[in-house]
This record gives sequence, C-alpha cells and structure tokens, in this order.
Amino acid sequence: MNEVNSHHLRLLEAVLFAASEPLDEMTIAIRLPDGADVTALLAKLARLYENRGVNLIRSGGHWAFHTAPDLAAQLRVHTSVPRKLSRAAIETLAIIAYHQPVTRAEIEEIRGVGLSKSTLDILFEAGWIGPKGRRRSPGRPVTWGTAASFLHDFGLDSLEDLPGIDELKAAGLLDKRPAIDIAGRLEAKSGDDHPPEADDDAPDAEENTPTQGTEAQAQGGEAQAQGGEAQAQMHEAPGRAGEAPADHPHAE
Repeated sequence: MNEVNSHHLRLLEAVLFAASEPLDEMTIAIRLPDGADVTALLAKLARLYENRGVNLIRSGGHWAFHTAPDLAAQLRVHTSVPRKLSRAAIETLAIIAYHQPVTRAEIEEIRGVGLSKSTLDILFEAGWIGPKGRRRSPGRPVTWGTAASFLHDFGLDSLEDLPGIDELKAAGLLDKRPAIDIAGRLEAKSGDDHPPEADDDAPDAEENTPTQGTEAQAQGGEAQAQGGEAQAQMHEAPGRAGEAPADHPHAE
C-alpha cells in the first residue's frame, strides 16, 4: 500500500475512534479525501485489529470499534458504574459518621422517618460502612460505623477531620430549622412506658372517709325529719278521735 493509502488508513482509524456512534460507509467517505477506497480501507483496518483488544466490527451496515468478545469477562470485573446516592443514603451516611456506633433504630430516631434496608445495603456495598458489633440492650441490635474506605474516598485522615457545626453552617449545609432534641424525645418515650406518679395534692382514701361519713349523717338527718312528720300525723289522729263522741247519740 502506498503512502497516500497509508495516510487514508490512519485517518480512517482516527475518524472511527473519535466517532460517538457507529458510522456507515457513506458518512466515512465524506470525511475521507476524495478518491479514497473506503471498502478496501475498512477491510484492511479490520484485519489489523483482528487479534487486538479492540476489534473493528460491522453491524447493521455501520462500523465501530468494540472490545474483543473474549475479554468481556475481565472487563466486567474492572468496570465500575458511578451511582448517585439518594438523599436518604446521604443522611444515613452522615448520621453514622457523626454518631457511630449507631443502631438502625437510632438512625430512624434522628431522621424522624423509617429506614429502608436497601439504604444500608447500598452504603455497605460501597465499602463506606460496616457492622461494629451489637448493642447491649434488649434484642442486641447491630451497630454501624464507617469503614476505612470511607476516609480514603472522602479524603479524610481520620474522623476528627470531619467538618464541625461552624464549618457546616458557613458552607450552608445545615438546615435552618431547630435541631431535633433526641434526648427529650427519648425521655418522653420512656415516660410513656411507666404509669404516672401519684399527685401529692390528691386526697387519699383516709381523707375521703370523713366526707363519706358526713353524707351518711345527712341521710340520717333526712330520715329523722321524715320520722317527725309521721309523729305529727299521729298526734292529729287522736284529736279527731275525740271529736267523734260529740256526734254520738249518747253524748247528750
């Protein structure tokens, strides 16, 4: 192949390498100098890349470079796909970093909402968190903390290098709403588990006894009043009985 054809071949290689999508032969011919044998150049270039890590493949009338099929398995191991963290994952990671070791229930208490298991799984698969043991409490829940790769990926030498409250406020990363008073909420929650204490001002049973006796005396007074009315009626009855003989024939 002469020098001109060699130049066409290099130019064809550059065009295909820089293309963002597969190209057909008409599009390639437009980008090559006039008189270039596009079919012969493509065949030559395909043979050159036949045994390399990248092959020139024709598919659907379009040409493009593809990685060699026999290297696909090795490339899958070394290929990483960036994934954007959700807001829940970012908040959870921040809570673990600043409050570790922390349980899942404590994370939910700080965030104020439930925590999906997939959120912890995503952070664990990323290598940023890991289990740190079990809390000595009922149920023995697992505690979570940051892993070594967390410091490496975020450029920290130690956890002491995490930004403080003043730095977060200066960067505008802190919410302007008041912080959640976790201690107060926990105290209120624990108070619900115990019966309310007796009021010191409430009267006890002994103090209620005289009141009940007074009510009994009042009822007794009403009974005596009713008895007095009955006696008055009895006194009126003899008087009427005394008047009866005057009407009798022998009364004269």
